[in-house]
Amino acid sequence: MATILFTHVRIIDSTGADPYDGEVLVTGDRIAEVRPGTGGDLPRDGAQVVDGRGATLMSGLCDAHTHFSWNNGDLDALGPMPVEEHVLHSMRSARMYIDYGYTMCVGAASAKDRLDVVMRNAIDAGDIPGPRYLANGREIATTGGDLVASITQYADGPEEMRKVVRRTIALGVDTIKLSMSGEEITGHQRAEDNYFTDEEVAMAVKEAHNRGIRVAVHARSGESVKIAVRNGVDIVYHASYVDEEGLDLLEAEKDRIFVAPGINWLYATLNEAEPFGYPRDVAVGHGYERELAAAIAGLKEMKRRGIRLLPGGDYGFAWTPHGTYARDLEHFVTLLGFTPMEAILSATALGGEIMLRPEELGKVATGYKADLILVDGDPLEDIAILQDISRIVGVMKDGVWHREPAAVPSVVPVSPAPAGPELVSS
Repeated sequence: MATILFTHVRIIDSTGADPYDGEVLVTGDRIAEVRPGTGGDLPRDGAQVVDGRGATLMSGLCDAHTHFSWNNGDLDALGPMPVEEHVLHSMRSARMYIDYGYTMCVGAASAKDRLDVVMRNAIDAGDIPGPRYLANGREIATTGGDLVASITQYADGPEEMRKVVRRTIALGVDTIKLSMSGEEITGHQRAEDNYFTDEEVAMAVKEAHNRGIRVAVHARSGESVKIAVRNGVDIVYHASYVDEEGLDLLEAEKDRIFVAPGINWLYATLNEAEPFGYPRDVAVGHGYERELAAAIAGLKEMKRRGIRLLPGGDYGFAWTPHGTYARDLEHFVTLLGFTPMEAILSATALGGEIMLRPEELGKVATGYKADLILVDGDPLEDIAILQDISRIVGVMKDGVWHREPAAVPSVVPVSPAPAGPELVSS
């Protein structure tokens, strides 16, 4: 088995400990040992030695609301897109996630039935580069409740829901998604709408859980959040207009349920969509300023109550393009009151939890999978550096380099040796 030793690194281990200087030994696909201090105590014989020169070593990141098949443009074009081109686009998205240090992703809907499943299987087989991935199918809506008709499947009433959920599960998905509420940008739906009944959600959850599959929901309205939580869903996306009753329900289930608000979608739609034909005054008129304010207030209260919040959301729209994933982390800090460490924990340790592998993913700890990123700088000082691919100088998954470190200036030197992470074979 290959052995790789990281030395002279600043470790953010995502266990809750403060960062510390140390060494990390990787053997095969696992972290064999983590040792504080810079004394060079870990064995070097036969190891590939990476002298971090003070760079930060941390777990790979998690995006909890991923769309490999979104096209950075017009979502109405996703359904008609020929499947051959769509496969290639999804492959590029998967690679971009891991290029940016994302080693864990939770699929939040696929534009075609099997795109997510095929991507997951190809990544797992080593045929294409990409993060660990939990695949989804096309989202499920009730009649009149679809956000994009060409990428949606429909079910009305419990028995239709049973059939559609079963058919989706048969594709080999890890998660199904219900599209329960509206989206203002459609021009005819409200974020405060709810399109599902308790009975429909209960049936979807029953059928999914019977087969070990989780249920995620697009739920912006307060009513949709409450229906979802009281009927046992596992992942809530958005929750912009959550009310006091909904907060109480979420808090009661906080050890089981996850919330991924996709805060960058709201922020960017309000403030950055004008070059793409959606001016700010139109966004304000459609309610996005009000929704962002409501979401910030609700998410701050969720944080106070200990409800698990994870970054990630709807990257792949024109103004939230692939490759800008870590913006959510900055928003967690600047909008929601997270410390940089709390934001990193939400994207690492909580990532291991939402991936259902908390004992081996999301931390720099002995026995964990060697899914690691080497960052030129200190994200606790500036969380925004995780958006800069030039600062993510090394990416490893399963103990194998996706991208090896290159010599770049280090901004946190800890030794008198020449600056820049260095790869040395010994």
